[in-house]
Amino acid sequence: MEKIREKDPRVENHELELSKILSDALIKATDTYSLPPQIIWIDNSTIATFGNFSASTGKAKSKKTFNLTALVAASLANKQVLQYRAKLPEGKRRILYVDTEQSRYHCRNVLDRILRLAGLPSTVDNENLDFIGLREYSPSLRIKIIDYALSHNKGYGLVIIDGIRDLMLDINNAGESVEVINKLMQWSSIYDLHIHCVLHLNKGDDNVRGHIGTELNNKAETVLVISKSSQDNNISEVRSMHIRDKDFSPFAFRIDENGLPEEVCDYSFDQHVPKKIKNSYIDLTEAQHRAALEYAFGGRPIKGFDNMIEALIKGYAAIGFERKRSITIQLLQYLQEELKLIVKQGKCYHYETVPMDKGLFENED
Repeated sequence: MEKIREKDPRVENHELELSKILSDALIKATDTYSLPPQIIWIDNSTIATFGNFSASTGKAKSKKTFNLTALVAASLANKQVLQYRAKLPEGKRRILYVDTEQSRYHCRNVLDRILRLAGLPSTVDNENLDFIGLREYSPSLRIKIIDYALSHNKGYGLVIIDGIRDLMLDINNAGESVEVINKLMQWSSIYDLHIHCVLHLNKGDDNVRGHIGTELNNKAETVLVISKSSQDNNISEVRSMHIRDKDFSPFAFRIDENGLPEEVCDYSFDQHVPKKIKNSYIDLTEAQHRAALEYAFGGRPIKGFDNMIEALIKGYAAIGFERKRSITIQLLQYLQEELKLIVKQGKCYHYETVPMDKGLFENED
């Protein structure tokens, strides 16, 4: 008589776990969901909601951290600082600020700046702000510490990770990048909060650094870019690189005599608007096409035809080549079939960075 095999309890437990996950993940037509709370705005554009994450980026010395202190101060005081207007709901007023790269001395300076911008005493600990420095720890331990802090402290509505690059060993490692992004999505979803990260731009161009930068661009609710003004080295400009909501008007700030960021209200961005190009897209140089496409793609693939056309309109307008939808559709076809600069894979469009055939640009100097 054949002996009946008993089911391995480990397999049974694993199947029960998968069954529960599948049940929890099922979205039904009878389900109802409320819009996630909006917590931070610039003008009337929402840049942060619960259950999502965002990022700010910029090159070295662009004053990214000064800009970040304004965003945090607005969230801490539930008021407007620079152009950031914030309102964290009751029960979710607490902020966790994680710095991965600065010394404790410099972290204390950032903390002081946040409190002063918020109009709060800078010599008294605030119950709604936890500031931790993780410079001396390994990437894996940093992740565990953040995980522990979130699971053992209630009331966090905003988490700042100043130096997301330091949560991994290699920013160009696809596996590590996906794991970190999955952690951000997991934390923001499970604990119903918003996470804002800081990442550097490449030195040689205006793309976010590494594979983690590409993943951030693909998944983030908003990506802000902070850059030095070409008009005045003491002024920094804030723009959107990527935003799900409607775009906002850029703004500028400088550092005042008290070491705090202040808005430059009379700043003109007009000098940055390129002269309009009147010739055909066929006559554009390689450099002009590449500049437009780098702006349009922002280091990420674009999903959907309509999104691709809208991105091209904005990208080419940024170099002064302003055209409407009908011409832009022809331009997309030209970029795909003639220049091979855009490749479509499934529903997504990708920018090809491989050098073009110089024969296509014989008119270029």
